[in-house]
Amino acid sequence: MYDPTIFENLKVAIENHIYDLDNLDQIVQIHNRVDRLEMAVMAREFALRFSLRERSKPEAEINLVASVKDLAAEILDCNNLTIGCELKVKFFLKVEDVDRQCREIEEILTEIWKPELEQPIRQKLEFHYQEQGSSYHNTVIVTFPTKINEEQMEQLPEFIDHVLVSLKQLQAIK
Repeated sequence: MYDPTIFENLKVAIENHIYDLDNLDQIVQIHNRVDRLEMAVMAREFALRFSLRERSKPEAEINLVASVKDLAAEILDCNNLTIGCELKVKFFLKVEDVDRQCREIEEILTEIWKPELEQPIRQKLEFHYQEQGSSYHNTVIVTFPTKINEEQMEQLPEFIDHVLVSLKQLQAIK
């Protein structure tokens, strides 16, 4: 009988919760879904991109990744390894006043996610050629330092609530 991996169980839990927020509660609107087996490195990746229903920007994306090492260690019952999945949250928004708005974004997200973070929040700015100066596309990446597994399953609703709070507070940045 097929025994789902940690990745599969976490993916289904995240997916179900976000889809309930979309279909039942009508709090979010889903924009994209990725469920990929990356053949080059034999890894699994899942991403779900959404925004709050009342405004399409900013968007959030929850990324879950399991490496071949994690998948193989789990399947082979290697108890001496820390097995789990990497978790990231990305936020996508536009900024015009780079110095001020990026500083505000970092302050807001650090306040919301602080206990869980060891790495700094990263912001990647992009612009279209010949449109430089008007606005920048900002991809904000919050990476969590430890792998997650089924032991954190009960914390997923709280985690998703943090994402929703982040989206609400990022909307206020002008």
